[in-house]
Amino acid sequence: MEHRNQTASLHFILLGLSDVPHLKVVYFIAFFVMYTITISGNLLLIFVVTMTPALHTPMYFFLGNLSVIDISFSCTIVPKILMNTLSTDRSISFLECAIQMYIHMVLGAAESLLLAVMAYDRFVAICRPLRYTSIMNIRFCIFLAAMSWSVSFMNSFILVLPTLNLPFCGSNHVNHFFCEIPPFLLMSCVDTQLNEIIIYISAAIIVMSSFFLTVISYVHIVTTILKIQSIKRRYKVFSTSASHLLVVSLYYGTIMFMYIRPHATYTHTLDKIISLLYTAVTPMLNPFIYSIRNRDFKSSIKISIKCF
Repeated sequence: MEHRNQTASLHFILLGLSDVPHLKVVYFIAFFVMYTITISGNLLLIFVVTMTPALHTPMYFFLGNLSVIDISFSCTIVPKILMNTLSTDRSISFLECAIQMYIHMVLGAAESLLLAVMAYDRFVAICRPLRYTSIMNIRFCIFLAAMSWSVSFMNSFILVLPTLNLPFCGSNHVNHFFCEIPPFLLMSCVDTQLNEIIIYISAAIIVMSSFFLTVISYVHIVTTILKIQSIKRRYKVFSTSASHLLVVSLYYGTIMFMYIRPHATYTHTLDKIISLLYTAVTPMLNPFIYSIRNRDFKSSIKISIKCF
């Protein structure tokens, strides 16, 4: 109880990315640009999808959910990074850190599950085209999205609560740029093996199961595409799934590296780079990856611009 009371009154110090003055300016500009592009790109995607009846389809419904996740990712983490980059006071309260960690874990799990759901949507569209409308009806789509979010909220609670209950009896300096679980396991002065087991179980259930469901869906998709006789039609069908496959590769690769590896292999520098990829870079790229090759979306943007 004494350790818990001490922990609850802590103010952690986020060490950030660098203490070199000119690098701080570079990082601030880079994060500000990425933040602006992320918010603008994802808001544009949500706006165009909402205002275009032709895009009221399951694929764009899930894309809208993904954009909400990307915006939330950036708003939860990047503003604090921008403040800490140029400020001398890089402290964060225990409550603020707990909220940031919880929301971050919710969004991470939700994105993993939604990417698997989107892969299933592509599987039904390409491998079961005649039954697509009946299978991917609005009720089922809402159910899949609601389940993804609900599981993510519960999973985050299971992961974050044991982490924040650990006694941090050493330095309160966090060698990271936001509150994430792995650096806090390194800070604890007790054995964190149970916490690691919980993380592995969670990762197996959420991340690995989502990843394998995505892989299975794409094995069927590729098999179906290879059976198409027309090379032109084969390319057209594959191009509708290529963007999602790229996002899946970027996201699952970084998440699995961050959370499904032994505690002893954690390194502060590498962890920061990996975290940076899935919390700032990927949310910025997602709307462009999905829209740049999509004729329907690009034509909808042109129509929206003409309306204004």
